Amino acid sequence: MTKQLQLKLPPLGPNLVGATGGSGTRVVTRILRAGGMYVGRNLNRAEDAMYFESYLNDWINPFISRTCFSDSREIEREMIHNLEAPLSKYLEDFQAEEPQPWGWKNGRSMYLLPFFHCLFPRMKFLHIIRDGRDMAYSKNQNQLRKHGSLLLSSTEQQQWSSPVQSIALWSRINLLVAEYGEKNLPGQYLRIRFEDLCTAPVATIFQIFEFFGLQGNAEEIARDEVSPPDSIGRWRNEDMPNLELLHQVARTALQKFGYGITAEFQQQGNRGGRLSFQPPYNSETELLEFPERLQNIRSQLKKSCDWLALIRTNLNSSSGG
Repeated sequence: MTKQLQLKLPPLGPNLVGATGGSGTRVVTRILRAGGMYVGRNLNRAEDAMYFESYLNDWINPFISRTCFSDSREIEREMIHNLEAPLSKYLEDFQAEEPQPWGWKNGRSMYLLPFFHCLFPRMKFLHIIRDGRDMAYSKNQNQLRKHGSLLLSSTEQQQWSSPVQSIALWSRINLLVAEYGEKNLPGQYLRIRFEDLCTAPVATIFQIFEFFGLQGNAEEIARDEVSPPDSIGRWRNEDMPNLELLHQVARTALQKFGYGITAEFQQQGNRGGRLSFQPPYNSETELLEFPERLQNIRSQLKKSCDWLALIRTNLNSSSGG
C-alpha cells in the first residue's frame, strides 16, 4: 500500500462538496464551518480548498477522457500516488482533540467523484445545483474553459455560443454526477439546489446538517450567511432564440433538477416577447445526444471502482497489510 493509503484518516470524513463553478458553494462552505466541520485553512475567496487545486487541474481531463480502459489501472495508480501530498498537507492543518467531521469544498471534485468514492468508500458527497440557465450567463466559465472539450464535440465547440456550451457542460456533468450518486452512494449522496437554500434557508441548512451530522443554530446561520444574489433569474432577460436553444440542449437536466418552464413563468407576462415559448418535448434522453466518446465514459466510470478495489488489494498484499 502507498504511504497515503497507509495514513490513518480521521473518522467522520471525508465529506466533499462539488458543483459547477459559480453555483453558490461559497456560502455552503461557511454553513459547514458554522456547523462544526473542518473545511481546511488554505482557501481562496470562493472558499475552495486550494490544497487540491493543482491535483484537479492535473487529473480531471486524463481521468474522464481516457478511451482505452486497459490504461485506466496505471492512470488510477498514479492518481492515488499524486493525491498523497495534497491530502497529507490538508490533514497536517487539521487539529482536533475530539472527533470532528472534516472535508473540503472544491466544485470540480465532482468530476472525480467515482475515483474519490472508490478510494474513500465511506465518504459523503454534497452536490450543489444551480439553474443552468443562470450559469450559462455567469462570468465564471472556468470549468468550460478547462474541461469543456471533454463533454462537447468539436462541432458544438465551433458552432455554439459560449452560453450554449456552458449549459451543455452543466447539463452533462451534473447528470453524470447525479446518476452516479443516486446509484452508488445510497445515504452518502445529497443534492440540493442553490435556489432552495435562498428561498428556504433554515430548512435547507437543517437538511445539510442532518446529512453530515453537524450541529448549529440554523436560523442564526441562515440570517448571517444566506443572502440571495441579484443574479438569480438573470436568464429571463435574454432573447427568446437564445433561450430556445438553451432549453433544447439542457432539457433533460432542467427537468430532472426542477428547472422547467412552468405556469408560474408563463403568468409573469411576456416581457418584451420573452418567456412565451414552451421548449419542444422529445422523449429521447439528452444523454443519447452526447459526443460518441461520452457513451464510453459512463461504463468506464462504473468499472473504475473494480479497478481501484483491485489496486488496493494488490497494494495491501505487497505491503503485508
